[in-house]
Amino acid sequence: MSQRRLWMLAILLVAVCLGAVREFLFLNLNYSIDHLANHREFSYAHSAFQRAVEGLSLADLLLLKWALAILFVGLMAGLSVLLARVLFNDHRYRARILIGFVAIGLLALLLHLAGPAFPALEGVSVKLLHLLQYPVILFFIWAGALLQPAKA
Repeated sequence: MSQRRLWMLAILLVAVCLGAVREFLFLNLNYSIDHLANHREFSYAHSAFQRAVEGLSLADLLLLKWALAILFVGLMAGLSVLLARVLFNDHRYRARILIGFVAIGLLALLLHLAGPAFPALEGVSVKLLHLLQYPVILFFIWAGALLQPAKA
């Protein structure tokens, strides 16, 4: 197996693992937010997570959620740039990838702001943010690399 292929697999494995970590964190964060926001008797968050966020207010949890969202978008953007570098042997797609991340993020923000007038757009906004926080873009980059003509 070539070194390039090993790097590609390692990047994708890291991205998938980060996606799993993100899922655990946000699932439990949402349970904790729901517990405080709706004054529920029980929190369904994992006990270790409950201990980690014990004492945080609802505002603190919401701030943590946004900070983690930005962190995961940044991690996936960085891994996307790295994967493109490995697959295409240069950084020619770096600016396009980063502009794409920013454009999708801005579109998600605009849809979120339009959500009160058009409630269905809120769901689209959330899906776009999830797209940026999971390794979806990396798989598109990988698929794009497969479309390259074979080298002689």
